[in-house]
Amino acid sequence: MSETIHIYHTNDLHSHFEHWPRIKALLTERRRWHEEAGDACLVLDVGDHADRSHPFTEGTAGKGNVQLLNEAGYDAVTIGNNEGITLSKKELDELYVQADFSVVVANLVDLDGNQPEWAIPSHIIETKQGLKIGLIAATAEFTPFYRRLGWNVTNGREAIRREAKKIRQAVDYIICLSHLGIKEDELLAAECPEVDIILGAHTHHLFHQGKDIEGTLLGAAGKFGFYVGHIEIDGATGKMSAEVIETDRLPEVDEGFNEQLISIGKQQLAETVFYNEEHLKAEWFKASPMAELFGSALIEFTAADCSLFNAGIFMEDMSRGEMTRYDFHRMLPHPINPCVIQLSGAELKEIYLQSLNEDWPQLELKGMGFRGTVFGRMIHSGMELHGHQLMVGGKKADPEHIYRLATLDLFTFGYFFPALKRAPKTYFMPEFLRDVFGDYLRMKAHK
Repeated sequence: MSETIHIYHTNDLHSHFEHWPRIKALLTERRRWHEEAGDACLVLDVGDHADRSHPFTEGTAGKGNVQLLNEAGYDAVTIGNNEGITLSKKELDELYVQADFSVVVANLVDLDGNQPEWAIPSHIIETKQGLKIGLIAATAEFTPFYRRLGWNVTNGREAIRREAKKIRQAVDYIICLSHLGIKEDELLAAECPEVDIILGAHTHHLFHQGKDIEGTLLGAAGKFGFYVGHIEIDGATGKMSAEVIETDRLPEVDEGFNEQLISIGKQQLAETVFYNEEHLKAEWFKASPMAELFGSALIEFTAADCSLFNAGIFMEDMSRGEMTRYDFHRMLPHPINPCVIQLSGAELKEIYLQSLNEDWPQLELKGMGFRGTVFGRMIHSGMELHGHQLMVGGKKADPEHIYRLATLDLFTFGYFFPALKRAPKTYFMPEFLRDVFGDYLRMKAHK
């Protein structure tokens, strides 16, 4: 009797734990079903399970997510950019110490070229009836971010092709955990016939019944735990089929689970940062004292001449009284790093003019680290426009002089300001906006 192989996969949970009890119950029940029937069952995650916008993940530095994966019986995972570049190198090196599963990633090494101790480039699992399943994985190439943290991320498709060729003769099937995005997956399927199944992530795409490209089956389960992917391989014929299971349709389990995790995170983040003497309001569509303070913090931290950011980053008012790490996390939950960009006075003026786009304040921005509701007004700190003249630090900007503009890393991806993608820049890591603001206000209060 040939065994059937069942593969369950999740991706891009981003610490949206609302559906996690249902996901765990489904995976536990299905594994029991399949093993009682004599079939094989694999449970895999394709990265970005952790997201520091959630207090539980922030408070536990992602280790709480690992414990949840342990409890749900995962066999293997790969990392996404949220595990890879929102944790310091030390935090990532310690993240999987208690993991009961394998961490597979083939395109990440330290700056000396060494594979991290917590990860392996490929992994082979043998079923009870002797079928061998090879797992290979790669993560998205956020090269300058990884380098600033002490890692070197290499080309994902090249790494997968290398590992696939290395293990192809030793296994019956190869499954790739790809946190590279749909376009890369489609290219990989066409150029790497050794891979049988590609489980996708990063671009939050969803394949209800999979997608076949030249004999390779692509599976993807969307985002935020809305779906769990399921792929079945008939051991007798090798035929593969894919589906997704909508978690909203599963029986309700432990309805207050997310609130419990938030409470744990709040306890972990109870440390007082400073005592706030005056209530400051979060204003999305106009300048405010809080935005003015944040602009000063950004300039001081980066030693810049001026700063530019969107007011939509402020999610909560700053209440009078004790401000804890939890309060700063609620106010600035975004996994966004500061960045300094070098621009001539002429280029800086052009960026300033572009930032006056009247459509941006109401824009409902999703992704690029932003975890807010709307984009909000652009705030200019240390620079202003008098008629046609740009002023920086109270002086007329020299069109030829090179200025240091402090801003948010999301503006370097090219969506809002294409010129910033190409300009010389320095990312400040691992500090997030909340760290910069909290440290500035604490030092200011102690002066």
